Amino acid sequence: MRELSLHIMDIIENGLTAGASLIRLSIQEDRVESWLRITISDNGRGMSPDMLRQAVDPFYTTRTTRRVGLGLSLLREASKRCDGDFNIRSKEAEGTEVHVSFRLDHIDLAPMGDIAGSLSALIMGNSDVDFVYTHDVDGKVFQLDTRQIRKELDGVPINHPQVIKYISDSIRDTLAEM
Repeated sequence: MRELSLHIMDIIENGLTAGASLIRLSIQEDRVESWLRITISDNGRGMSPDMLRQAVDPFYTTRTTRRVGLGLSLLREASKRCDGDFNIRSKEAEGTEVHVSFRLDHIDLAPMGDIAGSLSALIMGNSDVDFVYTHDVDGKVFQLDTRQIRKELDGVPINHPQVIKYISDSIRDTLAEM
């Protein structure tokens, strides 16, 4: 995948497929130390120890629509290529957490891509799921929590086009300022 936002979207979709009702995405950019850290966690059904061992095997997937599962293995290789680290933890009936890091100054680091568009699409298509997105750039923190947004909407669906536009614009504008 050419953009990190697409990797993130893929991992989140795995959590949604696992029945998650809460997805957390944390992105931390430390420009001084030159690190990018991404953590994605969900409260889905989790994986057995055996399934967890196989999760990064590109020739293993639980999907019936295709015979390969490249998402996690591609992300792991992208992090290694950029002197980073990849870790996945999961516990059955509790959920899964993927942590990945990259050297920000590495020549092979893929661009972040359209994180606002990716998250907006995920929220729009999964209106019954809560998302908590935290983005920290050198200590400046932006957080979006759909549980809080829902409270303010007073019955307006979170996937209403104007709400999705507001969410997308808020993410884009804030990241541009950071």
